[in-house]
Amino acid sequence: MNQHIALMPRVIGSLFYYSPDSPQVNALIPQIESLSELFEWRDRAKIGQICQNIELPKEDELTWQFSVLFEGQGEMVAPPWGSVYLDKDNLLMGDSTVAYRHFLATNGIAFVADVCQPEDQFGLMLLAAAQLLEQEKTEAVKALLEQHLMPWSYRYLECLVNNTISPFYAALANIATLFLQDLQTQYALKPAELRLRF
Repeated sequence: MNQHIALMPRVIGSLFYYSPDSPQVNALIPQIESLSELFEWRDRAKIGQICQNIELPKEDELTWQFSVLFEGQGEMVAPPWGSVYLDKDNLLMGDSTVAYRHFLATNGIAFVADVCQPEDQFGLMLLAAAQLLEQEKTEAVKALLEQHLMPWSYRYLECLVNNTISPFYAALANIATLFLQDLQTQYALKPAELRLRF
């Protein structure tokens, strides 16, 4: 995998992990339209169309949408943590989180938690993938995607695409889905087939 690919999981990961009122995302949101230029998309026109048509609400509304979808304010229609999809009883910090935490430690990845989230949060996992890409740890990236992220992420993104709270995050979920599909095709990834419980 090429190091330049790390830019996309870093951007998408940040948009899925940090609140819109954070400095990390505040600087990214005006650049959403340029996402079509940051990666060798199989269907650049489709990505360009999604980016051009994305609905951007006012910052306070977007922050509220983020809180509902990513922080658990009320019933969550698309929980962003892998363990909810993979572990019985849909628990946070279950066995799959422990296995992923071991994977991170084995590969020398430690996050300074500026946001209190389990490590298997979708955006945070993409940020880990970006870090591994930057370090040119190809096999570790493949393992992260095949064993820890892709087994549940398509289901998560499907739930997010269908949410009625935020057209903005639904559009981002479409972009993230296309990105993962492109990676899966480009690098012949074979995600583990695990039983989903959500």
